[in-house]
Amino acid sequence: MLGTGEAGVLLGENGMDVPLTSGETAYFNYYWLRDNCPSSFDTETRERVYDIFAEEGAPKAVSASISAGHLEIAWAGSEHLTRMPLETLAGYAKGAKRSDSANLSRKPWYSDHYEEIGRFSYADLTTDKTHIRNWVKSMLTDGVALLTGLPDTDEALLDVANMIGHVRPSYFGRVFEVKTHIKPTNLAFTSKALELHTDLPSEDAAPGVQFLHCRANSVDGGDSLFVDGLAVAEDFRKLYPDEFELLVNTDVPYYCEHDTFDMRARQRVIELDEYGNISGVTISQHQADIFDLPQRDLDRYYPAFCRFGRLMQDDKYLMQFRLNAGECIVFDNHRIVHGRAAYSATSGDRHLRGCYIDRGEMRSTFRVLSGEGRFK
Repeated sequence: MLGTGEAGVLLGENGMDVPLTSGETAYFNYYWLRDNCPSSFDTETRERVYDIFAEEGAPKAVSASISAGHLEIAWAGSEHLTRMPLETLAGYAKGAKRSDSANLSRKPWYSDHYEEIGRFSYADLTTDKTHIRNWVKSMLTDGVALLTGLPDTDEALLDVANMIGHVRPSYFGRVFEVKTHIKPTNLAFTSKALELHTDLPSEDAAPGVQFLHCRANSVDGGDSLFVDGLAVAEDFRKLYPDEFELLVNTDVPYYCEHDTFDMRARQRVIELDEYGNISGVTISQHQADIFDLPQRDLDRYYPAFCRFGRLMQDDKYLMQFRLNAGECIVFDNHRIVHGRAAYSATSGDRHLRGCYIDRGEMRSTFRVLSGEGRFK
């Protein structure tokens, strides 16, 4: 069936050609048009309430026209009328992914980044949400931010975490205390040096964003070590493209095992987002399980893995600083590789209180504070 609607709309067998305000003509499928009629979405919950599965046959338009910047469609077999803005149609005309204000370009950084870290005071964050938006923007572009002026309370950490998401428990609980433990279950709970790593790759979905609130730090040593895994991976891609692909496409095992838990998961060392851009890394020597790949495959994998690890330790990338009482370092656990220099446990007190949230909630907060949304 072919027919011409009003204002140049051309009806076809499976869809229609629609003239857009740009002067271009774009094709739209009937199923898609009916499924996404504005009336398909509940005005209160904003969820789709139309059930396309309940239709006995394929949707067919009997007429279509352009009126006041909208496409109007009358559907066969019902009295339903769809009225959809041409502006909405233009956003889906070429099959491109929906625009996302939280999809900001990530900026790689190097050893000299400490002075450039986005800094946000606790007082500002609690009084003006513009500062929260700017904080999350720093997280999306740089992967790290420093909060200052936190009170020395248990609640302060949860207060700032809840500003951009909900605390997401790990197998260490809702929060964790980074200080020397009598019976430590993690190297972080000792005074020993902690090699560069991302946290908890032994979980199916490793935590997304990490918060570390410094409650006390009067010890000798114990400097924080941070590396932008994105910067390392970008350079690795240019220098060793074949080995880069190997680290992107190979799952390796991680574990964390003690008397009360036995966590196991498989991860890829270099992560790509849905657009093919590097989104981060996953690496932890102290939670890496015995690699159980075929031994012949390890002939290629181990050299690439070690080359990447050595590059990550280059002074070009290593940002070293002292975290002070009242500060909270916040970072993307799928991008920022962190560690700690050894310290003298008897020289003073060192206590960090930590927790995690998911990256998706952080991006959600940015979209809301940016005023983006289909229903605005």
